[in-house]
Amino acid sequence: MRDFTTWLAGFRSAIAGYKYYTDFEKIYKNVDAIKVELNILNSLIGCEDIEKEFVALYSRYPEILKCIPILLAKRESDILTVDFDGEHVWNFKRANYHIEEYVVFMRETGLFDLMKQKHIHNLVDYVTGVETGLDSNARKNRGGHVMEDLVEGYLVKAGLERDKTYFKEMYIHEIEQKWGIDLSCISNEGGTEKRFDFVIKRPNMIYGIETNFYASSGSKLNETARSYKTIALETESHPKFKFVWITDGQGWGSAKNNLKETFDVLENMYNILDLDEGVVEKKLV
Repeated sequence: MRDFTTWLAGFRSAIAGYKYYTDFEKIYKNVDAIKVELNILNSLIGCEDIEKEFVALYSRYPEILKCIPILLAKRESDILTVDFDGEHVWNFKRANYHIEEYVVFMRETGLFDLMKQKHIHNLVDYVTGVETGLDSNARKNRGGHVMEDLVEGYLVKAGLERDKTYFKEMYIHEIEQKWGIDLSCISNEGGTEKRFDFVIKRPNMIYGIETNFYASSGSKLNETARSYKTIALETESHPKFKFVWITDGQGWGSAKNNLKETFDVLENMYNILDLDEGVVEKKLV
């Protein structure tokens, strides 16, 4: 029997590589896509009569409108505002209001003041900074991908081949169709769909694998642990399918009680240290 406390003590604080913190390649690509329009808008910086100049600029270059949302750190082309006249949904991909009304939007959001008072000197540089800030929100997703890549490396090291003996991102219905097994026990009789990060196919067993890494705490951890405990119990007696959970990260410290409940019922629950010690070769191959 494995000891949960000892197992949890082996969790890592981070798995981030150099590219984890900021994806500059994506940032530069996003900025380049609107660089021409941003440089056109640069002509408004320092203008005294900026509202009049904006209208004149728009009449010649209506494509500048698409740059407005990112100046407010918004990626969506539609922006909702509410005032005494009610709700307004501003479309910046294709104008749905008269340009004079967009002047009000620019004035009230503070964008005209930003440019007129020279709080910034170059919109391309400014948007690069905005994109960098927005990209930090993607770190959580990147963390998930880093963990997937790490686990995949161990699968390959164990001699498994992608799309032959292991498969990435497979839904329950795909597993059922490909190998003719019944997984209704975890699909609520086909009413719900579940996707596994990896699926390993062995002669007498199929392993559905979930992977994640939590560097920080949060309410999602308890939800994840409870959900995976349910899957563990639902598949416990399945003759041809076993659920595998590979997780790590010191964020679990705040949700260790829920994690232990799953640990107690899920035989195939591992961390990175287990992978280092050859658990794939010993248990899954």
